Amino acid sequence: MPSLGLIGSLPADSRHKTEPVPLNDAEIIRRVLDGDTDLFEQMLNRYKIRVFGIVGRHVPPDDIEEVAHDVFIRVFKSLPTYKYKSGFQNWLSSIAVRTCHDYWRSRYRSREVAVSSLSQSHRKWLENVITEEPGVSFSEEIDRKEAGGIVRWALYQLPEKDKTVLELIYFQDYTIKEAAALLGWKETTVKVRSFRSRRKLQKILEDAMKPD
Repeated sequence: MPSLGLIGSLPADSRHKTEPVPLNDAEIIRRVLDGDTDLFEQMLNRYKIRVFGIVGRHVPPDDIEEVAHDVFIRVFKSLPTYKYKSGFQNWLSSIAVRTCHDYWRSRYRSREVAVSSLSQSHRKWLENVITEEPGVSFSEEIDRKEAGGIVRWALYQLPEKDKTVLELIYFQDYTIKEAAALLGWKETTVKVRSFRSRRKLQKILEDAMKPD
């Protein structure tokens, strides 16, 4: 690297060529899989804001950093299974959401544990979730740990596709069009499945809130 005193003597056409061209995602992944694992730090820096944003909408503030760290560990370990046609950002986002699912699953392994943690205000909020018309977001107060916990518990009872579409539409606030693009579905399919999935989730919550 030339000293600052030599910059003035560089040819005009070479003065702005000191910065390397950023590698695209596919090239970084290829080189990481070939053994250049230090390059993965570029992926971390490139996508950390996105991962922290997803995790921050799903887990309590005190646990965001730890869960985000777990996301990147899973991404690194799963790189050999990545299919390039899916788009790395979408693939990484799906891992982030699943990691958040596992976070709540480890804390609420049964209906009894989840419901027993609820305060009266949380119960009231859940009753409102159950009776709301479709189109109202679940995420209004999802940062409340206890109420969020039982919603997550209920979400785990759904089939994978139902769970995924609810995550996108109601928890991450994607539009129908955006969710369809991410999932590779028709917009009408997203509308129908999100409506039916929400009804299923409401039924699970309703049953959970009934006294034994």
